[in-house]
Amino acid sequence: MKKAIAMILLGVMSLSLLTGCGKKEETSAVSDTAQETSISAPEEVPVSEPEIPAVPEGMARSYLTGEWIDETIANQRPLAVMLGNTKIATPQYGITDADVIYEAAVEGQETRLMAIFQDYANLEKVMSIRSCRHYYVHWALEFDAIYAHYGQAKYAVEILSQDYVNNLSGLDGGVEKVMYKRDSNRKAPHNAYTTGEGIVAGIAYKGYETQHAADYSGHYKFVEDDNQQLFLQGGSPAAVVEPGYLVNKPWFVFDSETGLYKRFQNGAAQTDGNNGKQVEVKNIIIQICEWNRMSSEDEYLNMETMKGGSGYYITNGTAIPVTWKKDSLQSPTRYYKEDGSEIQLNQGKTWVCVTEDTYADKIAFYSSEEEYANR
Repeated sequence: MKKAIAMILLGVMSLSLLTGCGKKEETSAVSDTAQETSISAPEEVPVSEPEIPAVPEGMARSYLTGEWIDETIANQRPLAVMLGNTKIATPQYGITDADVIYEAAVEGQETRLMAIFQDYANLEKVMSIRSCRHYYVHWALEFDAIYAHYGQAKYAVEILSQDYVNNLSGLDGGVEKVMYKRDSNRKAPHNAYTTGEGIVAGIAYKGYETQHAADYSGHYKFVEDDNQQLFLQGGSPAAVVEPGYLVNKPWFVFDSETGLYKRFQNGAAQTDGNNGKQVEVKNIIIQICEWNRMSSEDEYLNMETMKGGSGYYITNGTAIPVTWKKDSLQSPTRYYKEDGSEIQLNQGKTWVCVTEDTYADKIAFYSSEEEYANR
């Protein structure tokens, strides 16, 4: 009798073991889709809520870099300043303090820069301040920026006269008196400069609103997690980047230790006259743009800032193709990945290279400095 009972128990145990093994194999086979099914059964697999970054006391996110900045200036309209970029105009002063920099060709295929500053009141010196080209105003409007320049091309007069453009021109006698100075160590027109104190005085003289409207939502989308970096997938190695400009022939080199791109042009590092530091940025956007001449009688250019087009987003040593569009004069340019989703930027400074479509074939990416040197 005992032997019979023992045999029955042994059979039951064997059956249980076989059934258990079958269930384990089935679970392993569907593990790739477990994340999908777990959402419908939270009592079995708890779903954690995304962690919301804690806001440091007295700080707020910058609209320009996505980084934490003093909350007293976070809603402050930035200042966009035109800077010369010819050899005689360099080194620029204050350029390493800029949060966003735009670069585009002007007459003669020289490039001119527009540096955008959030914390402009504390700037030591900004030089050399040059004249306006109308398409830079389009880009300044995207950031709700106050626009500083010393004079303008004739084709920019109309847009600068619009009520929605708050500009600080060195040709305005009242503004010049309180805001602009000349550096005796350089020849005009490359020696006009201002300071943080002068900028504040110029804005006050014109009576411009210094704060964004309540519904302002910023230009870029940034990675919000301070402890994470965005690494682009499926792109091209971009240890060295050439944006395709003909005269200054600039390039950027990725520094894997800092995670930043160092800027070079005219065969040397591009530095800041205030501190001697080389210009570095986290993000590079190349925006390929249709263009034409304003007239056959002069060399002034027009960039088609609202027609949309293609380009590249580069960060952390990788470049991906993007498309861009701008819906209205005052709306921000948006950049989209191949899947149609809007790009996110890594927190940090951004350099936007607007490259004429005629010269898009000169844009190049290299996997190493050695490959760039042997090109």
